[in-house]
Amino acid sequence: MKYIIFLVSILLAVDTLSAQTISIVEQSRSTSIRGLSVVDEKVAWVSGSKGHVALSTNGGQTWTWQQVKGFEQSDFRDIEAFSAKEAIIMSSGTPAVILKTTDGGLSWQLCYREDDKTYFLDGLAFYDKMHGISMGDPINGKFLLLETKDGGKTWTEESAGPDALKNEAAFAASGTSVYIVNKKANAVVLTGGSVSRLLYRTKAGTWNPVTMPLAQGQASKGGFSVATGGGQTVLVGGNYSNDKNRDSIACYYNGEQITGSNFHLAATMPNGYQSCVTYIEGKVFLSTGTSGSNVSYDGGLNWKPVDAGSYNVCQRSKKGKLVLLAGDKGRIAIFKL
Repeated sequence: MKYIIFLVSILLAVDTLSAQTISIVEQSRSTSIRGLSVVDEKVAWVSGSKGHVALSTNGGQTWTWQQVKGFEQSDFRDIEAFSAKEAIIMSSGTPAVILKTTDGGLSWQLCYREDDKTYFLDGLAFYDKMHGISMGDPINGKFLLLETKDGGKTWTEESAGPDALKNEAAFAASGTSVYIVNKKANAVVLTGGSVSRLLYRTKAGTWNPVTMPLAQGQASKGGFSVATGGGQTVLVGGNYSNDKNRDSIACYYNGEQITGSNFHLAATMPNGYQSCVTYIEGKVFLSTGTSGSNVSYDGGLNWKPVDAGSYNVCQRSKKGKLVLLAGDKGRIAIFKL
């Protein structure tokens, strides 16, 4: 009887793995997509290089594209959307800009601009529709911290950004190195370079650093993305200049509320550098990068390859189960378990 149960378990596992699919639905633009916001089962936005932004209102099946007028050279590496009408985009590089639309992209309002070349924005995240933050690379030993309290209309540069170590920075590979753990002010920033650390902000507003067991020590190494769900926190990264290297590219934490340093390296690593991770359901997480996509069914302990295609970002919808991936050459795909 034990052997029968064991065999059935194996067959069920094989069946589950075989059901995984990543289906390309769009691949027609000369843009590198790094910004992705999946609102619900129908509405999703992407943003990318050369000023490109796209909106889908049918679950990612078709997309309406535009180049934002006046910002055709901007690299919009992150986007946060709240509906088919309202979205906020952030550019990395010079000038650093944040724009907002309330009419589905027909017009865009310039909400923040900085022409100083030391300003490089890495990502943005919102606690709720009105309150959000944007983080940037360190300036004078502190990570740049911008905050909004009016839905992204105005942004204030805060002096209380977390301290940075020498040659430490954050990555703008998918906009997910900045993450909101919950809506009670707990935010985290994942870093890389000389060291990989998770900087988490407490309810009191102070930033606490935790050193990660991820690849680090070079400008191309570190942590790139963080996600929580199912009672777990999962982080991925690696070395983008050697994306097939599997050394120390994923770790996990038993808990969603970051309070300590008990992070553990994955027992089975993803198949190479991963720039993004997202929570799916139960203990299931999906990660992706230029080396391909991987899935974990046990909260980040073990990873299995799903697809060898190159992507930069993945995300499950805020409301619903739609999961999208996006990458270079305007590639957009749907993931299904």
